[in-house]
Amino acid sequence: MADRVLFISWGATVRGREERGLEVFNETMGYYGRLQQDGRIESFDVCLLEPHGDVEGYLQLHGSSEQIATLREDEEFQRLTIDASLIGEDLRMVEGWTNEAIAQQMAMYQEAIAKVPQSA
Repeated sequence: MADRVLFISWGATVRGREERGLEVFNETMGYYGRLQQDGRIESFDVCLLEPHGDVEGYLQLHGSSEQIATLREDEEFQRLTIDASLIGEDLRMVEGWTNEAIAQQMAMYQEAIAKVPQSA
């Protein structure tokens, strides 16, 4: 089971680039589908949000730390990321933990808390 996630979010499409934005979105969905079929990621989720002036949508790519690291070095991933950055505002990417990795992260957090003087 995947214990890492790559979270990718974006804002509004740059006006006048909507058609290219749709092309990049479709190319990206096809690419992530192929990655999942080939076992290069475990799964992915996509969410489109109501327009509200901030995040318009996001993707979550699920896999192992090795799968996510390899993905980020993949040339097609990098090209699609560049394409997306040219047609959309506020493209963001951040790695995170999920499933079994949560317990490990919380244990490290609890260790760190124990070292910090607590105040009332």
